[in-house]
Amino acid sequence: MKLKGKKRESSDDNGGSKGKMTLLLAMVTLVSAFGSSFQYGYNVSVINSPAPYMQAFYNQTYFNRNGVPMDSSFQTLLWSLTVSMFPLGGLFGSLMVWPMVNSCGRKGTLLINNLFSIVAAILMGTSEVAKTFEVIILSRVIMGIYAGLASNVVPMFLGEIAPRNLRGAIGVVPQLFITVGILIAQILGLNSILGNAEGWPVLLGLTGIPSVIQLLTLPFFPESPRYLLIQKGNEEQARRALQKLRGWDDVDDEIEEMRREDRSEKEEGQFSVLSLCTFRGLRWQLISIVVMMMGQQLSGINGVFYYADRIFQSAGVDDNNVQYVTVSIGAVNVVMTLLAVFIVESLGRRILLLAGFGVCCASCAVLTVALNLQTTVSWMSYLSIVCVILYIIGHAIGASPIPFVLITEMFLQSSRPAAFMVGGSVHWVCNFTVGLVFLYMEAGLGPYSFLVFCAICLATMIYIFFIVPETKNKTFMEINRIMAKRNKVEIQEDKEELKDFHTVPGGQAEKKETSSSDL
Repeated sequence: MKLKGKKRESSDDNGGSKGKMTLLLAMVTLVSAFGSSFQYGYNVSVINSPAPYMQAFYNQTYFNRNGVPMDSSFQTLLWSLTVSMFPLGGLFGSLMVWPMVNSCGRKGTLLINNLFSIVAAILMGTSEVAKTFEVIILSRVIMGIYAGLASNVVPMFLGEIAPRNLRGAIGVVPQLFITVGILIAQILGLNSILGNAEGWPVLLGLTGIPSVIQLLTLPFFPESPRYLLIQKGNEEQARRALQKLRGWDDVDDEIEEMRREDRSEKEEGQFSVLSLCTFRGLRWQLISIVVMMMGQQLSGINGVFYYADRIFQSAGVDDNNVQYVTVSIGAVNVVMTLLAVFIVESLGRRILLLAGFGVCCASCAVLTVALNLQTTVSWMSYLSIVCVILYIIGHAIGASPIPFVLITEMFLQSSRPAAFMVGGSVHWVCNFTVGLVFLYMEAGLGPYSFLVFCAICLATMIYIFFIVPETKNKTFMEINRIMAKRNKVEIQEDKEELKDFHTVPGGQAEKKETSSSDL
């Protein structure tokens, strides 16, 4: 056993340590992603199909209470609140990430978070019986808080428990389940299933089921070993958790790597969002996640989904069949994200990001031309369909999944929660902004609004090309060393120096400075 461990440690130094996908690791990945990320996707698209029936319910309820029909502008306001309260709740949820993951742990936060989803599901499912539409709007806020926490905590948790050679693949799984959630909501929302006058409360209420499953199963899985060792200081528990996850007893090399990370961070303590934003040693990491999150949301994915129905109608697809075409786009999204899970470790993060944003940029440019010419050139409407599908493929392989993987990888344990809080907040603010601004943009610019998205994709791609390093198959400390050069800060290379910097009284001040930049 000892010899095996030694072998693994020497390969670890060369950057080639191979952890395998154990059954337990696969289960905890699926339970976390299905119980949390799935519902984010589900609630993004669940109200699209039953919208006319829900609006009719709003109208009827108002009429029953007041004896007069609802004013159309008031109805529009109520509906836009129903839609936009979800990303607003997501922002509130993101702001809760830092305090919650530090005090309750990663697994603990996911378990507590399920209560939000179950409460919201019960409220939405019973809203028609209770004859109240206000409850639906309130539930959308609660569901948003849930999604805001889930969208940040799941990638953080999975990124910390994954062996380094599987970190990218496991890190894309939450995004895969988001796309599966969108697809399931689209399928269940078909008129023939639940997207009708009788079925919509059930459609909204179903979101609680994954939470109940997660609440019952997740307690049996281990907490993040990095959290246990670095933040809780409990090496014994961390070792046990790691042995369970890896499927072998000798985890000394990984424990040693965590200890090194722990020692290099001791001087700084936990980062708050403010200290993260002002700390020079993490400047480029922070700018990078803000740029990637803005690029992800402002690159027009919501606009493309919004436009899709109309694009297909103009291409001659029958009105009754448009919903099936929307489902097929959802399916393309799932298949391409699934592909990303399998290629992210072989191709690396940078290639997928650059290719993803590149494809989105080209699709938006061609789509602008196609939409402008489709009334004069008959085959242009088919070209616009191709552009939509290519855009979705580009977003699914790079722009959607990879930024969350990189937040986990570019930050060490003490700064990671604050980094997710910043990245998550940018994600939801931009999501909210696009939802709010796109209708006005579309009214003012028409098809030219895609040129704005094209420019954003191009700018994000250029930034990634020059600044974002490849993080595939590197330890968190190795990635940190690459970024330290970019931040122009000194970094402590030597393990021996790390081990005894507490005992050398003369070098105390100098050591303190270098160890803080090691963050």
